[in-house]
Amino acid sequence: MSSSHPLDRAVWNALTTRQAHLAVAEGPVLRFDPAYARFTAVRPDAGDGAEAMVRLARRTGPLALFQSGAAAPSGLHETDRIDCLQMTCTALTAGGRTVDFEPLSDADGPEMLALAQLTQPGPFLEKTHLLGPFIGVRREGRLAAMAGVRLNLDGFTEVSGVCTHPDHRGQGYAGAMMRAVAHEILARGDTAFLHARIGHAATIAFYETLGFKPRITPSYLVMEPAPEPASV
Repeated sequence: MSSSHPLDRAVWNALTTRQAHLAVAEGPVLRFDPAYARFTAVRPDAGDGAEAMVRLARRTGPLALFQSGAAAPSGLHETDRIDCLQMTCTALTAGGRTVDFEPLSDADGPEMLALAQLTQPGPFLEKTHLLGPFIGVRREGRLAAMAGVRLNLDGFTEVSGVCTHPDHRGQGYAGAMMRAVAHEILARGDTAFLHARIGHAATIAFYETLGFKPRITPSYLVMEPAPEPASV
């Protein structure tokens, strides 16, 4: 797979195009504002950017690389890793049920964060919902399911944050909302993409039924500065 494809370095390309307003810089390293995401990337010609990444982590908190072959550079240690499958979609399959959903706003943020913390769809922080737009399904006034977008770069938009409360699973909400989100992405001329955990074969198979196809296998690698040597 050619390294020139925009999605091979989706985080860098997002932070230098459509989401540049959320970038925090340290030398050749960019990261998202830490309230939104931990995603971090190094300028392609700058090696592993180790020294700058350590400075940035000490200044702003944990960082996360999200790319194939991700490895913690010197001075940082791995605290979490999620191996993923990146999938893309240029046309949705026919069919699928529809559900009544509503746009979600900043006012819904605390409820969205609570649902994400309960269901663990992937990294979701205090302001991740503002990377949206997001849509949601409510039942008896409570948020039962949601889906939205996260990484956004020229020509590509990521479907993310898809989750359903355990009390409301099996109703087809996830598929219906994913179709709605992906439809809007495709309608404006972008390719839709997403990330699934490698070990979740049933989830990957479900995404394939919607029209998503496997592409590459990046890792989401969370890192913090290595502990300072103890003084003697």
